[in-house]
Amino acid sequence: MATHHPAEADHAHETGHAGGHAARGGHDRHAGHDKHAGHDVAMFRRRFWWSLLLSIPVVFTSHMVMDWFGYDLDVAGIELVGPVLGSVIFWWGGWPFLEGGWREARERRPGMMLLIAMAISVAYVASMATSLDLFGLDFWWELALLVTIMLLGHWQEMKALGQAQDALAALAALLPDEAERVSPDGGVETIALDALRAGDVVLVRSGARVPADGEITDGAAELDESMITGESRPVAKAAGDRVVAGTVSTDSAIRVRVDALGEDTALAGIQRLVADAQASRSRAQVLADRAAALLFYVAMAAAVIAAGVWLAVGDADDAVVRVVTVLVISCPHALGLAIPLTTSISSARAASHGILVRERLALERSRTVDAVLFDKTGTLTRGRHAVVGVAGAGLDEDEVLRLAAGVESDSEHPLARAIVAAARERGPIATAEGFRSITGRGVEADIEGVPHAVGGPALLRERGLREPEGIAGWAQGWRDRGAAVLHLVRGDRIVGGLALEDEVRPEARAAVEELQAMGRRVVMITGDAREVADAVGADLGLDEVFAEVLPEHKAAKVAELQARGLSVAMVGDGVNDAPALAGADVGIAIGAGTDVAIESAGLILASSDPRAVVSTIRLSAAAYRTSLQNLWWAAGYNIVAIPIAAGALEWAGVSMPPAVAAILMSVSTIVVALNAQLLRRVDLRPAPMEADAAPRPHPVPAT
Repeated sequence: MATHHPAEADHAHETGHAGGHAARGGHDRHAGHDKHAGHDVAMFRRRFWWSLLLSIPVVFTSHMVMDWFGYDLDVAGIELVGPVLGSVIFWWGGWPFLEGGWREARERRPGMMLLIAMAISVAYVASMATSLDLFGLDFWWELALLVTIMLLGHWQEMKALGQAQDALAALAALLPDEAERVSPDGGVETIALDALRAGDVVLVRSGARVPADGEITDGAAELDESMITGESRPVAKAAGDRVVAGTVSTDSAIRVRVDALGEDTALAGIQRLVADAQASRSRAQVLADRAAALLFYVAMAAAVIAAGVWLAVGDADDAVVRVVTVLVISCPHALGLAIPLTTSISSARAASHGILVRERLALERSRTVDAVLFDKTGTLTRGRHAVVGVAGAGLDEDEVLRLAAGVESDSEHPLARAIVAAARERGPIATAEGFRSITGRGVEADIEGVPHAVGGPALLRERGLREPEGIAGWAQGWRDRGAAVLHLVRGDRIVGGLALEDEVRPEARAAVEELQAMGRRVVMITGDAREVADAVGADLGLDEVFAEVLPEHKAAKVAELQARGLSVAMVGDGVNDAPALAGADVGIAIGAGTDVAIESAGLILASSDPRAVVSTIRLSAAAYRTSLQNLWWAAGYNIVAIPIAAGALEWAGVSMPPAVAAILMSVSTIVVALNAQLLRRVDLRPAPMEADAAPRPHPVPAT
């Protein structure tokens, strides 16, 4: 529609290629159109300065201007300055508008370029007719200033759009130009990034960026993933962990086996999503397009009426001036910028905080969400067990953990790893010998010559052991929650117990509290047993819990909430939750840092932090508010300006020259651009978490 003049797409094409490498794919689909248009920021800037330079003699040699300021220039050939330089300004400086106007007319998409082209064409014809003594209007200086101010407005508009779209160039700049490839003999050679191949092993030194997606084969480091996930704290990575291109090794060197390059990297996927979001049309954009198209016809009607009225009263000069002024003042520049700039800035800000917008409408709808439905595993919880309770019979908790971890130290079972990790946080673990796995029952080993075992109910049954009174009630309380309870056995006596649960993310508590403070209902859905689900729900203070729900039935629960009149955002991992994500009003895939091609979700959170849902709603509300403000301003000022431009208040001494109309039109564009920039100030930082991020013990009364 009218708002999509060529200038916008051209700069996107230009900035999309600025960073090279992974950036290329995001904008190639626009290349044909952009090359045809040939417009960019530098072109408008260059034409503005040259037109301004040529306009100076045109203005100073105007008889009207000389009369205003009381001076006289008697120079041979002065009468040719206006026609010659004015023609250069019109045909060269105004060519982008003439070309754009012709394209809009040919494609039957009348808009701002056609209005500008008509305005400067009428001014040029009237000026040339005056120079040929066919008309009595000194208008060359008005034409020169008109084209110059229009070029300035377009230059600033495209500059603002370019700043918003610089997020793509910033993402592309994350990739290094070179990589250090490790050869089979252990040597290291520096190669261009384009020479890297899947299967190559690269050395990433401390402070260097990872050149491609891959898996760590040697070493451990903390990686800064802030530009990918929005997570400000470095993330610990070791051998076997995946890393993504563009992240920074902050403290030590690692070796990475490359498995994804160029367009296949997570960074390239993020760039494509940002580019698509910036190019996508929201409901507000559709409204702006319709308003811009309507404004064209309103302007044409006002121009025709003004021309008819002024000709009827016998003033042909004023008829031309009023027509040009109406066409200029009603150019929907501000409308053309109102939504694209808001879209660009909000999409870029979202990406910088790990919120990837796959569907623009999903971000727009987020502000209206009434209920947020979280999948439990991997979303509100980490998807792995942690020690949440310890009890001892004759031993203190630290000693129980120390001994249990010693027994489990050689086991690869997930529960064993959780016990060892919890014990190491408190100090060194016991040294065990003679590790033995007891299939289906547990493990055992000797500590200081004494046999110890760790296992569940099957181990106790096999050995005919009963829980001592001090542990029995404690263990039953945890079982009622759905926790896994293991016992530490020394010889033939139970001396301790450990409770393990799927670890609740500490950031989940902050997310739930803030969503509820915003008036949203927070619901959890899981396939886990009712006891487990209720325990997590109570721990987080959720409003409602759906338990024992099979993956294929999650979409039905979304529909159930919608049937209550609630607008639902579904937050899940994007795999098992695909039908529910697709059926929700807003589908949000979480924890997809290396998988940005999830088809079922409108929004993708690059990190696994559920607090990003809060940031999404905040950004959605701010972007919608800014869009409406811009639309009201961009359309509203025409209600006052068009009648004045047409000369409706001429009787009261209030008039508007074409150059003033061009200035006011440009000012309205600047107001819209400045208002959109306020989106950069929206606070998208996650809510603070508890000081202790480790899983906290839950008070469970003895039964």
